[in-house]
Amino acid sequence: MSDHRELARDMDLFHFEEHSPGMVFWHPQGLRLFHNVETFMRQVYQAHGFEEVRSPVALSRSLWERSGHWAKFRKGMFVVSDGAVDAEAKSVRSSDPGYALKPMSCPAHIAIYQSHKRSYREHPIRFMEFGMCHRNELSGALSGCMRLRQFVQDDAHIFCREADVQQEISRFLKMVQRVYVAFGYEQFSLQISLRPEQRLGSDALWDRAEALLIGAVEALGHSYQLAPNEGAFYGPKLEISLQDQLGRSWQCGTFQIDFNLPHLFELAFVNERGELERPVMLHQAVLGSLERWIGILLEHHRGILPIWAAPTQVAIASISDKASD
Repeated sequence: MSDHRELARDMDLFHFEEHSPGMVFWHPQGLRLFHNVETFMRQVYQAHGFEEVRSPVALSRSLWERSGHWAKFRKGMFVVSDGAVDAEAKSVRSSDPGYALKPMSCPAHIAIYQSHKRSYREHPIRFMEFGMCHRNELSGALSGCMRLRQFVQDDAHIFCREADVQQEISRFLKMVQRVYVAFGYEQFSLQISLRPEQRLGSDALWDRAEALLIGAVEALGHSYQLAPNEGAFYGPKLEISLQDQLGRSWQCGTFQIDFNLPHLFELAFVNERGELERPVMLHQAVLGSLERWIGILLEHHRGILPIWAAPTQVAIASISDKASD
């Protein structure tokens, strides 16, 4: 048996309900497992210079419009009407959608970056969040933990100079190797996804971003495959796929170079000459969805999890020295 839903039922980890499709009901044992994964990842991110933040789950339509997500992802977002109270009718008048539940945390982390003036001495600035995300996936596409409408993502963003990008990619790949090996995965491959047809920004910015990503990966000595037209709408991305014990490939980690959102939001810091300089924004996730990661993990190990991650821990105390061996 290797289906994570059956394993979760037998191990009493979590289940799904028809009245809340695409969302997980975590049982005590399952939540312990979730917290074990989260705690481990928090330690890894902290060790690599990231600071944890927390942002609202709902953000205004105007912010999503400015970032380009509204035009690109509107059909896949859960929107909330900005209702006004009618005093006479004592009811709420529904208006146009004023907010959306976030499908990712990029604009929120930009808001944190812009909350005060930044100096070159602070950079690179690395934010990460276990962000609660919502995506309005079609009901037919839902598949246990593998495709959800509500999930937690290890959502991280780095604001840095262009000269720092190769070092940040190296840092990311070291994180990937440490994490994947800790969970029992020995093999993973790299793919560089290039500009899609629908995208932000000029060809000149895309030329710079793609050349920077390809050059950095090659300088670090990694082999990769190219995937035309599969990049994010704001920048090219490096995708990491691991291989499980059943020989299946799972795309989990991602790293994206973004010149466009810093331009749209007019991000800037004061450089050593006292002038305003625009940072590069790097988007990264090592696991992606934690729920999906746990689903893959259960199937990979057929429920026999790495000892450190297992929700039930056992201690053995010998009665006397004779039993020590």
